[in-house]
Amino acid sequence: MKLPYLELTYYQVALAAGLILINGVISAVLSLGLGRRLFVAALCTVVQLLLIGLVLQHIFGLNRWEPVVAIMLLMTVVAGFAAVQRTHLRFPGIWLASIISVWASAWLMEAIALFALVRVHPWYSPHYAIPLLGMILGNTLNGISLGLDRLGSELTGRRAQVEAHLALGASRWEAARQPIQQAVRTGMIPTINAMMVVGIVSLPGMMTGQLLAGVAPIEAVKYQIVIMFLISSATALGTVAVVLLSYHRLFTTDHQFLHSRIAEKR
Repeated sequence: MKLPYLELTYYQVALAAGLILINGVISAVLSLGLGRRLFVAALCTVVQLLLIGLVLQHIFGLNRWEPVVAIMLLMTVVAGFAAVQRTHLRFPGIWLASIISVWASAWLMEAIALFALVRVHPWYSPHYAIPLLGMILGNTLNGISLGLDRLGSELTGRRAQVEAHLALGASRWEAARQPIQQAVRTGMIPTINAMMVVGIVSLPGMMTGQLLAGVAPIEAVKYQIVIMFLISSATALGTVAVVLLSYHRLFTTDHQFLHSRIAEKR
C-alpha cells in the first residue's frame, strides 16, 4: 500500500532547526569555541536551501534548457571553489584546476546518467538533471578537496626526499609518484567506505527521500545503486584530474620541484 506524502509545516521545520542547540550546548560545555560557526552554518543552511527551493520551483515550471544549464554551471563553479576553500595549502592555478576537475568528472557522469542510464526525455528535465548533478558534485568536491590537501601535505613533508630523487636523475613523475598515489587514495577512500556500509549502516539521502515520497523500496534501491556508482566514478576521476593538474603546476618540464609555489592558506 502506497502511503500518502506527508507535507511538513514551517513550524515542524523550525522545531527541527532548533535541534542545533544540542550542538551549541556541547560546544559551550566542552569550550570548543564553535558557537559562532554553528550559528553561521545553521543560518547558511536555512537561507541557501530556501533560496534554491524558490529558484527550483520557478525552473521546474519552465520547459527550457537554458535556465537548467545555467544553474548547473553555477553549482559546478561553486563546488570548484568550495573544494579549494577546504584545503590548507595554496599554489598558483589551484582554483582553475579544481573547477576543471569538478566540471569534467561530474558532467561526464551526469551525461552518462541522463543519456545512458536513466534516459531522461528531455535531457534537461530539471526534476532529474539538477538533483543528479547536485549529488554527484557534493561527493566529488569532497574527494577533490581531500586529494588536494593530501598532495600539498605530502609534497611539503617529503620535500627533501623529492628533491633528492630529482638530484639523482629521477624524472618528475618518479619523484612525485608516491605523493600522487597517497593523494588519490585519500580522495577515493571516503567513497569506498560509504559503499561498504550503504544499506546496512546507512540509508543514503536519495533512497530515503524516495521512500518518504512513497516509492517502492526496490525501485528506490535501484536508483541508489546507480547514484552510488556515478558518485564513485566521478570522485575517482575528479581526484585524479585535480592531482595531475596540480602536479603539472608544481613540477616543470625540466624536472624541477617548484616548492616555493606552495603556501599556507591565509
